[in-house]
Amino acid sequence: NMYKHIMVPLDGSPLAEVVLPHVVGIANGCAVPKVTLVRVVPPLKFYGTEAEIPFMDTQHLEDTSMKFAREYIAEQAKKLSDQGFDVHTKVSFGVVTDELLDFARKSKVDLVVIATHGRSGVARWVWGSVADKILRGARVPVLMIRAPGMGTNTAV
Repeated sequence: NMYKHIMVPLDGSPLAEVVLPHVVGIANGCAVPKVTLVRVVPPLKFYGTEAEIPFMDTQHLEDTSMKFAREYIAEQAKKLSDQGFDVHTKVSFGVVTDELLDFARKSKVDLVVIATHGRSGVARWVWGSVADKILRGARVPVLMIRAPGMGTNTAV
């Protein structure tokens, strides 16, 4: 069994979720692997307005973001666990790529499955650069799933 622990980063977008059917296919082909859905909530950035937003307000907004992230991940996990998979979840707070790579290292992940939109340059979304950094920084195989209908550029 090549893959015992599959990590699936999600950001709450339909783009990132395109990987889930692929994860099911891979997990079905492996002898009961562990699948961990991971979501990282980045710190809020208020450009040029730090002085105007009290700490308590940013704290409240970040807490609310974490709460929604946990609910979202639980919902996605249930879809997979209902199909009989050993599904775990992890929601953390911090710099997205750092947290994802850190989790992959510490949790003995042996495959990362992540979506990319297959565009480069100005059309690149934040999630695309996350996928790129995971590809460069992970010490294990990374399977990048191109979201359908996301352009036909050759660069991922």
